[in-house]
Amino acid sequence: MSSFTTKDGIEIFYKDWGTGQPIVFSHGWPLSADDWDTQMMFFLKRGYRVVAHDRRGHGRSTQTGGGHDMDHYADDLAALTVHLDLKDAVHVGHSTGGGEVVHYLARHGESRVAKAVMISAVPPLMVKTMANPGGLPKEVFDGFQAQVASNRAQFYYDVPAGPFYGYNRSGAKPSQGVIWNWWRQGMMGAVSRFGAAFGQVAEEQHIEDLQGLSARHAHDGGRHDQRRPPNVPQRATSRHNAGPALMDGLDVVVVSNTNQATAFTKGGTP
Repeated sequence: MSSFTTKDGIEIFYKDWGTGQPIVFSHGWPLSADDWDTQMMFFLKRGYRVVAHDRRGHGRSTQTGGGHDMDHYADDLAALTVHLDLKDAVHVGHSTGGGEVVHYLARHGESRVAKAVMISAVPPLMVKTMANPGGLPKEVFDGFQAQVASNRAQFYYDVPAGPFYGYNRSGAKPSQGVIWNWWRQGMMGAVSRFGAAFGQVAEEQHIEDLQGLSARHAHDGGRHDQRRPPNVPQRATSRHNAGPALMDGLDVVVVSNTNQATAFTKGGTP
């Protein structure tokens, strides 16, 4: 397996395929680099170098109990780009991965970055506050944590079988392969990182990070995303791409939309 070690001793697993302009994928909760396999193959066949890593505490990376915050996630992503000497890269972040990408740009600069794409991402803020009345109540996240603590295996089946891919909607045709692949990835990670990380990630605000961006970026909020109101990830972005109606788990289900991302990577509009 390909991996590198961060300065605080965490082993980060990654995939690195092909040559050409790099596209770097940052996965969502509670998954791994495997969630990007379809997109990686799509862009690999079109001449790009594709890279994806397992975030600390996820997948095949070290199951650490600490460092589950956006500062560490962004630092790990920066360390990956230096380790692989990635330049002129397009960064694609889904859900928590979108926050990771935005915070990486704000914290480490844009000298190695050409463009960024955020898909159903957590920025600018997920939790409901007086300043963010359109967010989700903190009780929602507390409920997630309680369900993981009581029966993680069942929770990691119920989420993809229900709202994550929209399989709970009338007329939906659930794929057991997709559901169990999501379950497999979630169960690979450290259970400790979910309780430690999810509350922190939900409450971290990225307004200043977003306002400071100069790299060209696109954002798709996913209007059918049932895990966050559509206005949660749209506010305070300098450029919003409304896009088609998407679920949160779009990077498996809505394969055709990578054509829009292809246009964006080549200099057009998604």
